[in-house]
Amino acid sequence: MTRDESENGPEDMLIDGNEAEAPGRKQLDAIHDEFNANYLRVYYGKLFPYSDMFKWMSYGNDGKHPACDQTYIGRREFSFTLVDDIYVRFQSFASLNELERSIREKCPFKIDIGPVYSVDPTKRHAYAQSGDNVFTPVERELIFDIDMSDYDDVRYCCAGADVCKECWPLMTVAIKVIDTALRNDFGFNHILWVYSGRRGVHCWVCDRKARILSNEQRACIADYFRVYKGNENSHKKISLSGLVLHPFLARTYTEVLKDYFEEKLLLSQNILSTEERYEKILDMILDETVTTELRGKWREKRRSSITKDINVIRWEQLKQLLHSGKHKAMGLRRCIEEIVFSFTYPRLDMEVSKHMNHLLKAPFCVHPKTGRVCIPIDPSNCEEFDPTTVPTLSMLLEELNRGYSRDDFTDELDRTSLGKSIRYFRSSFLQPLLRSCKEEMESSYNAKIQQSKNSLSW
Repeated sequence: MTRDESENGPEDMLIDGNEAEAPGRKQLDAIHDEFNANYLRVYYGKLFPYSDMFKWMSYGNDGKHPACDQTYIGRREFSFTLVDDIYVRFQSFASLNELERSIREKCPFKIDIGPVYSVDPTKRHAYAQSGDNVFTPVERELIFDIDMSDYDDVRYCCAGADVCKECWPLMTVAIKVIDTALRNDFGFNHILWVYSGRRGVHCWVCDRKARILSNEQRACIADYFRVYKGNENSHKKISLSGLVLHPFLARTYTEVLKDYFEEKLLLSQNILSTEERYEKILDMILDETVTTELRGKWREKRRSSITKDINVIRWEQLKQLLHSGKHKAMGLRRCIEEIVFSFTYPRLDMEVSKHMNHLLKAPFCVHPKTGRVCIPIDPSNCEEFDPTTVPTLSMLLEELNRGYSRDDFTDELDRTSLGKSIRYFRSSFLQPLLRSCKEEMESSYNAKIQQSKNSLSW
């Protein structure tokens, strides 16, 4: 048991990915070439964007406006995962200097961000002794966690924690689908997508109306995206019932899923190339007449002068047969869509999104298994993102050490490939968010002043 488990109890340990990623002593012995603690100290000393992170977590409450809540940032939980698998939870920082000093001194292998509590989390025991249950989360970004390992049953190039350019389009699809729905269907504006550093992506919805959602409301939003009904032993994990699809699902299919499946994944994953693989598709078709006819065609070994890819040929045969007049029965109405959804639709970790007290890895952390920095992803250009080209610790140190004159650059960031990501974070996410926070704060303050004036006039 770790030091902090002993202090806080395992029931509090809702931390993103710790069971697989906590850097224990054994893991240090086999650490990736791109990562080591000395590199990390340099990174925290020269490149980590402390000021930007603190401004984000403050949501405008670090200013001098009379409406600012000066206790706000001090009620936010930060968690560090240190060497030897030590979790240090329920930390809080009242100032930028405190945050920076603590990270520099402790050099955490991982930083997780939790909710804003009703009281300072470092003083939770004192409040517990008072007998009042006042230590409770009151605000937290709406978050989503999408992990590539959850797609292992539909990708054949990689498995587990491994990813490559052939399967990464599954994450691109997830970003496009979720981001569009959050903006168009729910009206959220301030959304940050972040590469997890290894095998997935994280989403932070930071609008105030998202941050104050209850657990029940978060669960409703998460369920809006749920289409998977089966389990790992089910042949058919998706059932799209009804005469017409829900508008969100119909838009998702026509604008994103169909093209990505037919133009990218069908070929890159060779989904219909072997009997073992096409049998998984046939298992999703509940009409034995159809499956028997397709199986017969696909098992034929006739030579052909056709130069089309075998996956494309078989997919066209499947669609043609299901669209033919004799197979337009109600039970097969959604079969093609269900196959496409099964292979491409986002697979969310629903529990992460439903609970306010779930921790999530901070942006600009460094993944200890890959050495890659958890950089933001532009959702409007996410198809260009390549996880294999993400800045690593060793790459950043090499860039810092190239011997450029300090006079040639305004700061250390301009000497590294991380600068582009931090500038994107500032200009596309942080600055619009803080402008919105300032406007909301000013509006709320003016409304209170007016209300006070009105009450005095009586």
